[in-house]
Amino acid sequence: MPIKVRLTVMNFIQFFIWGSWLISLGGYMGSQLNFSGLQIGSVYSTMGIASVFMPGLLGIVADRWVNAERVFAMAHFIAAGALIAATRVTDFQTFYVLMLINSLFYMPTLALSNSVCYNVLTRKGFDVVKAFPPIRVWGTVGFIVAMWIVDLLGWTKSTHQLYVAAGAGLFLGCYAFTVPPSPPFLDETRKKSLISSLGLDAFVLFRRKNTALFFVFSLLLGAALQITNAFGGPFLDDFKTTYPDSFGVRHPNLLLSISQISETFFILLIPFFLNRFGIRNVILFSILAWVLRFGFFGLGNPDDRLYLLVLSMIIYGMAFDFFNISGSLYVEKVADSKIRSSAQGLFMIMTNGFGAIIGGYGSGWVVDHFTGADGTRNWPSIWFTFSGYALVLAILFLVIFRDNDKTIKA
Repeated sequence: MPIKVRLTVMNFIQFFIWGSWLISLGGYMGSQLNFSGLQIGSVYSTMGIASVFMPGLLGIVADRWVNAERVFAMAHFIAAGALIAATRVTDFQTFYVLMLINSLFYMPTLALSNSVCYNVLTRKGFDVVKAFPPIRVWGTVGFIVAMWIVDLLGWTKSTHQLYVAAGAGLFLGCYAFTVPPSPPFLDETRKKSLISSLGLDAFVLFRRKNTALFFVFSLLLGAALQITNAFGGPFLDDFKTTYPDSFGVRHPNLLLSISQISETFFILLIPFFLNRFGIRNVILFSILAWVLRFGFFGLGNPDDRLYLLVLSMIIYGMAFDFFNISGSLYVEKVADSKIRSSAQGLFMIMTNGFGAIIGGYGSGWVVDHFTGADGTRNWPSIWFTFSGYALVLAILFLVIFRDNDKTIKA
C-alpha cells in the first residue's frame, strides 16, 4: 500500500475514534446516566486537563527514548481499555475517572499522529507542506463517518458508541506497528532542556502586549469550543416530548455533523478573508460567528425552526476555523523561529487545555442554573447566556486588540 494511503487510513481512524462519541456522549450521560449539567461538563473538561500536559510528556518520550509510532500505539491501547471499562459503570465518580484516563492517553495521540506523519513523509522524501493537508482532511471525513454510523445504528444514547470507539482504537494501535518507524532524533532532542521540550519557553511571548492579549482571548474563546460538543445532544434530546418525530430528535448526530462538514468549506475561505480583512478582523468574525452559533440554537427547534439549527451548524465552520487556523498563523508570525513549535503548543494549551477546562465546568454550571426542580432545562436562556458571553468577548476584542497585519496568509 502506498505510504500516503497508509497515513490517510491512520488519520481516518484517528478521528473516527473521536467522532464515535465526542458529539453524542453528552446525550448518553444526560438521558441514560442522569448526570447533571456540571457533571457532563466536567467529563468533557477531562480533555482540557489532558491537553495541558500530556502531549508534552508523551512527546518527550517519543522525542528522546521510544519510536513515536510505538508511543502512539500504546496510548491508543490504554485509551481504548478505559472506554471499554466505562461502558460497565453508571456512577459519576468512576465514569469520570475512566474518561479522564481515556483523555490522558487519547489527546496526546492527536499530536503524535501528526508527528508520525511528518516524520514518515520527510524520510520518504515528500514535501510535508504539500503532502500532509490532503492526508489530514480524511481525519475530518473519518469523524463525520463515525457520527453517521453511530446515529444511523441508533447508538447515540447507548454504550455501543464507546465500544465502536474502543474497537477502532485497538485496531489503530495494532495498525500503528505497520507504519514505517519514527525513531527519536537523539542528537537534536537531547540538547533541548526539559522546559523547552514541554513548550514552556514560549511564555516569553507574554511580554508583548498584543501577543499576551491574543493568548488571553485564546483561553476565553477556547471555553466556547466544547459547549455544543457537550450539550448539543442533550439539547436535541429534550425535544423528544414535543417533537418526537422531528429529524433533529431522531438523528441528532446527522444534524450536528453539518458543523464538521462546514469546517471543510470555511478552511478554503481563510486565504481570501485574511488578504481582504486582516488577522484582527478575521478573528473578530470568528467571535461574532460564535454569537450567532449560540443565538440560533436559542431561537431554533428541530421542527418548524429547523432551518435556524442548520444555520447554526453552518456558521460553526467560520466560528471554529477562522479562530483556530488563523490564530495558529498569527502565532507562527509573532513567534521567533527558535520557539515556533513551543508557541504552537502554548496556543493549543490555552485553547484546548485551560480554555476547555473553563468551558466544561462553566457551561455545566450555566446548564444547571437554568434547570428547574423537575429537571426541565430552559434551553433558550442557556444558549442566550453563551451567546451573550461571546458578544462580550467580541466587544472587548474590538476595543483592546489592535494588530491587524494583512501580511499573514494561509
